[in-house]
Amino acid sequence: MSIFLVSCEGLRTAAFDQYSYQKATEIKVEAANLLDSAVYPYAEHEQKVEKLREDLQKIIEYEKNKSYNDISLAMWQILSDEEKNLLAGLLKRWENQQQLSPAFVQESKAQVMEAINLIIKYEAAKDKTSKAQLQKLINTY
Repeated sequence: MSIFLVSCEGLRTAAFDQYSYQKATEIKVEAANLLDSAVYPYAEHEQKVEKLREDLQKIIEYEKNKSYNDISLAMWQILSDEEKNLLAGLLKRWENQQQLSPAFVQESKAQVMEAINLIIKYEAAKDKTSKAQLQKLINTY
């Protein structure tokens, strides 16, 4: 019986959460708009970058306190890690270089949007397929 309970525990997934879904879509739109501006001087957009960084911190704090939510939390942490090559890493690079090339921004933005889309898809469906796709991305980082 205890083996059955432990195995079922590993299959659990957090239930659909409207707030998580809404915040993920808001962050996606905010990030997409901001990343389009990375071809311009960072100083002109510093306040928007700081707001996005704050929004990332908020969603991580929210996701930390949900049961059976390790996969969503892990992905938000990767997106928020300035040492990774996703959202926060791109924002840090923009800050350090002050302006990024259009080709670099286009390629990097596509990767960030793909990652956020996987979070949104997982939050909406909470199915094995979207979970596996998100887990695959997490494992690459």
